Amino acid sequence: MKSLNIILPLLLAAALLGLWEWTVAARHIPPYVLPAPSAIAHAFRENFTSLMQALASTLSVTLEAFAAATMLGTASAIVFSQSRLLERLLYPYAVILQVTPVVAIAPLILIWVGFDHINLALVIIATIVAFFPILAGATLGLKSADFNLIDLTRLYGASRLQTLWRIRLPTALPYLLSGMKTAGGLALIGAVVAEFVAGSGGAQGLAWRILEAGNRLQTARMFAALVVLGLMGAVLHAALEAAERVGLKWWRGR
Repeated sequence: MKSLNIILPLLLAAALLGLWEWTVAARHIPPYVLPAPSAIAHAFRENFTSLMQALASTLSVTLEAFAAATMLGTASAIVFSQSRLLERLLYPYAVILQVTPVVAIAPLILIWVGFDHINLALVIIATIVAFFPILAGATLGLKSADFNLIDLTRLYGASRLQTLWRIRLPTALPYLLSGMKTAGGLALIGAVVAEFVAGSGGAQGLAWRILEAGNRLQTARMFAALVVLGLMGAVLHAALEAAERVGLKWWRGR
């Protein structure tokens, strides 16, 4: 059954690519409008080095933003779980930051950080996009700890730090892992959006390659970059799913 989960999507992809190739040839669609899969494969081979360099740049920004969002989101959630006053004071601003379109604040961040530090600006923008799911998941998890168990630990004289380490954090792990899985995809989206907004040769990621190819009407090259971007997102999602399974397996067996 597991093999069917791989074979069936591959068969569907092969059928769709064959139909795509035939349609482009039969209808004489111009390559700058819709290139054939064979043309996209040729563009991928021709631009392999530049696409891999762009992939490394976008992946670096994504991973840095994901790590920063994980640390900041978890730390903020811990602070909120320990102080209701700070939660009431700061959480609404986190929500406002989340619902504000990143394309609206990205130009400001680029100006404040400066185009001389374009990668730092990209990381900050992507971190903002990925931050809230981790904060929300970790905060919910920390609040979901059994209050009877917490009262029992207090009865035995446990400190707040011991209660946090022994009770709240283990309870929050499934929620945190779920938030991290969502944040990984959002970090990639944030990195791509930031590169689009930057619109500068200083940003050498996949989004910039797509913009560059689009300006030159190199549609096959655009599709090749999109394929690389999609594959990177799929691998990232699979890696986070695997990490979630390992974490949940440990959590259930602890």
